[in-house]
Amino acid sequence: MQQRPDIECEQHHAGIVVPDISEAVDFYANKLGFKIAFTWGEPPTFAGANLDRVQVFLQKGKPNVEGCSAFFLVTNVDELCEFHRANGVEIVEEPGDREYNIRDYAVRDLHGNYLQFGQHLLNAGPKIRIERVDVPVRLEKRLAALLHDLAEHKRMSLSSCLEEILLHTNEPLGDGVASPHTKSTIRYIQKLKKKHGIDYDSHASYRFVEE
Repeated sequence: MQQRPDIECEQHHAGIVVPDISEAVDFYANKLGFKIAFTWGEPPTFAGANLDRVQVFLQKGKPNVEGCSAFFLVTNVDELCEFHRANGVEIVEEPGDREYNIRDYAVRDLHGNYLQFGQHLLNAGPKIRIERVDVPVRLEKRLAALLHDLAEHKRMSLSSCLEEILLHTNEPLGDGVASPHTKSTIRYIQKLKKKHGIDYDSHASYRFVEE
């Protein structure tokens, strides 16, 4: 048997067959939240739709009567699901924590294709037995309000949210430190900063003077 060549796969694109490219482009862009990278032909027979760094090819043709399936790993599965629900997308499987350590849900597109969106569960792995202790902490009022909202958003206790932040910031990452927050969570934090009127930067704590 011939030896397999040493080849690395640089990219992978799912291909979804649809009978009408223009109709599919509208659905994937306006209902599912994909960004249309390109369309090919007039009328179009081929298109590329991006979800962050992942691209799906929409190909004109006769879909399989049973449809196809594609899985997308995202950073905030519940937020995306609510966006799809609000846009009238058919949710065929509600979000849930699965035994394979992924929280996911599934939708159907216009042509019956099964699209699954999920994110890694951070509580996967063996349990770590700990003892928590009370630590007297006083926080700036607006920052404390943001922390409460952030913990609720991440479905974490306030203690777990603080522990997550501390554990990450104690780890180096390149020339800086690690962050527990995804891009979408960072965007959400910016909204919380506006909500609570936080107008100072990350170095402001050195200048805090308690009244």
